[in-house]
Amino acid sequence: MSVSASRLHPSAGVRDEYVAFDDHVDRLESLLEEIDRPAAHAARTVAVMPAYNAAATIERTVADIPRGAVDEIIVVDDCSRDDTVAVARRLGLSVVEHRKNGGYGANQKTCYRLALERGADYVVMIHPDYQYDSRVVDAAMRFLKLGICDVVLGSRIRTRAEALAGGMPRYKYLANRVLTTIENVAIGQNLGDFHSGFRAYRREVLDTIPFDRNSDDFVFDSQFLAQAVHFGFRIGDVPVPVRYFDEASSINFRRSLRYGLSTLGVLTAFWAHRLGVRRSRLFERE
Repeated sequence: MSVSASRLHPSAGVRDEYVAFDDHVDRLESLLEEIDRPAAHAARTVAVMPAYNAAATIERTVADIPRGAVDEIIVVDDCSRDDTVAVARRLGLSVVEHRKNGGYGANQKTCYRLALERGADYVVMIHPDYQYDSRVVDAAMRFLKLGICDVVLGSRIRTRAEALAGGMPRYKYLANRVLTTIENVAIGQNLGDFHSGFRAYRREVLDTIPFDRNSDDFVFDSQFLAQAVHFGFRIGDVPVPVRYFDEASSINFRRSLRYGLSTLGVLTAFWAHRLGVRRSRLFERE
């Protein structure tokens, strides 16, 4: 007794129903997987402020940060002799106090360690002395979040006239131009201002660079940028208006001279390490 093919195999219409049913099952399973999957990680931006005697300026600095640009502001006070800590707490900021004055570099080390501990994906350093215009924080962050840069600096020197009109002393302007030119040539960059105190980083940069080995003094900044180049990070800059006035922090001529000589020493160490002449722990992974 023969059985027709139509009885052994479902008709085209039935097969279509089977396929449609399987599609619904697949979609339902995908939906259930999506529900079970942990929520996507929301990128976290933390601003850090290395503070010293900034009671008169910190509130204005914070007020200029665009709303929603950062998730937390951490102030690390380096034994200020004024009411910096009290003002920062009144503003609702996260405050950490050094027990003794450690220096600008030491302050940054604490800032970055705390930001990483708080789960920061992006970190921006803003001086609380109101020298750098904090309105540009959001613009700098966009270059990081778009994947265009790993490090963004705020360039104070868009034009000579603008920098001097903002109050930058002429000797500092000249020293900045000379040192920045040397550094650009020495480590293959094309930045407008190597010595800016406005800096923003992707987390990977701070996780990679052994910044705890850097100086506790101002040359920390030069070391950090040389390390960023050595480890292959992309550095860019954005123009940032700057103000020089009595309350804005600044180093005197003697310390500026020492800083300049120390920066030249960083470049020497950079090339000695790269050429294998003398290894430096600044450029070795932890």
